[in-house]
Amino acid sequence: MPDRIYNVLFLCTGNSARSIIAETLLNHDGAGRFRAFSAGSRPAGQVNPLAIEVLREEGFPTEGLRSKSWDEFAVPGAPEMDFVFTVCDNAAGETCPVWPGHPMTAHWGIEDPVRVVGTHFQQKAAFITAARYLKNRITAFLSLPLATIDRMALTSQLREIGRLDGATAKAGDTK
Repeated sequence: MPDRIYNVLFLCTGNSARSIIAETLLNHDGAGRFRAFSAGSRPAGQVNPLAIEVLREEGFPTEGLRSKSWDEFAVPGAPEMDFVFTVCDNAAGETCPVWPGHPMTAHWGIEDPVRVVGTHFQQKAAFITAARYLKNRITAFLSLPLATIDRMALTSQLREIGRLDGATAKAGDTK
């Protein structure tokens, strides 16, 4: 009998890059154990083309990815989240909806690759860096013994993951 599948929501303001990348990585690397989603407080309305480009070049599926509001996950009938991670400092500072089920939360902030100004190469490099930092966090998350760790120890571990290389100033804080 398979272990339970955990639902994870990655939040960012625009839901166009970091949260989309995190959703894709966890759905791929945690397949069968996790179901990942992403959303934003003020969704951009489209996924950043460089996020799609970087994910495709790394062999990740991108079909069905879309920029969406976090309101979709706070209504009756929405998947109940076990974990909610903010990946941008703006979203971490906002008042989030009340999530059904009281999921565990942590802030895993990294710099916004969308804000990089420069050549296509420089912009793409920022997306590759963001994806690498998110991959490291997700790998650490996947290694946690979720079925046996107590809530206080898990909270501590989730905060530590938020402090890994690439963390923004607020990283590791919780909502």
